[in-house]
Amino acid sequence: MDLALHFILFLSHFGLTVFNLTGWIWKKTRRIHLVTILVTILSWFGLGVFYGFGYCPLVDWQWDIKRRLGESNLPASFVKYYLDKWTGHSWDPVLVDHAVLFLGVTALVLSVVLNLLDRQKAGKNKSPGGCSGW
Repeated sequence: MDLALHFILFLSHFGLTVFNLTGWIWKKTRRIHLVTILVTILSWFGLGVFYGFGYCPLVDWQWDIKRRLGESNLPASFVKYYLDKWTGHSWDPVLVDHAVLFLGVTALVLSVVLNLLDRQKAGKNKSPGGCSGW
């Protein structure tokens, strides 16, 4: 059961991470992207006040399962863990944290700007009085 939970959490967390980095690209996903990136950054800073900067409940849950599966010496960062694992190199945790922060804030800024531009463009396309361009 723990192995299945670990796999589900990994896929969910990895998918959310990729979506947080790229969801701003497509107009159809921009609104939901804004929500997910805001929740992520609020977790990093809001919950981070209590649990440490960059806190993510998904990491907590996944690391609990990894410990039950026998893993130990887990880093605080999901990204660092998988970068180390997939590259065979031990990445500097400060460098990884700074890169994640930079990419996360960049994705947030892009999402906010593009959502505002989409909203502004939609407002310009509406005709006054509900007419369709007459």
